[in-house]
Amino acid sequence: MPRARTTFHELTVGQVAERSGVAISALHFYERQGLIRSTRTTSNQRRFSRDTLRRVAFIRTSQNVGIPLATIKEALDQLPSERTPTREDWTRLSKGWRVILDARIAQLHALRDTLDDCIGCGCLSLRSCHLRNPRDVLGRGGPGARRLPPSERQPAHSPNGS
Repeated sequence: MPRARTTFHELTVGQVAERSGVAISALHFYERQGLIRSTRTTSNQRRFSRDTLRRVAFIRTSQNVGIPLATIKEALDQLPSERTPTREDWTRLSKGWRVILDARIAQLHALRDTLDDCIGCGCLSLRSCHLRNPRDVLGRGGPGARRLPPSERQPAHSPNGS
């Protein structure tokens, strides 16, 4: 019985999913978003180059630290498509994210240091809420919810029920 010829440098979507630990549906999503690329066989099956594994690892790691997919795509678009990215390629890309990550780290430190003031509060509009309403910015707009669109706000009720 003749065997189908396979190329060792190409992986099926199932192989990429198994080796990367990412669901097939996520790989299809990444491909639709332009984060990874595949070719098609004559029977219309996806085939991925081996460097896709590194790209998927980069995507997942970047997502884990809070980098948006659009920013990840911009970075991946700068990488060569004809070869596996080198350490220098990754270093160049990651330098641009240091400012973003440093700001996020500062936010997380501030959250950690002020979290005990808010646990269980629930109001999120007090002058002392440093998490969602720093320096009571929302209070300047008057009473009531400020983050909901006007069409979704509950009307204010007067004490006499009218």
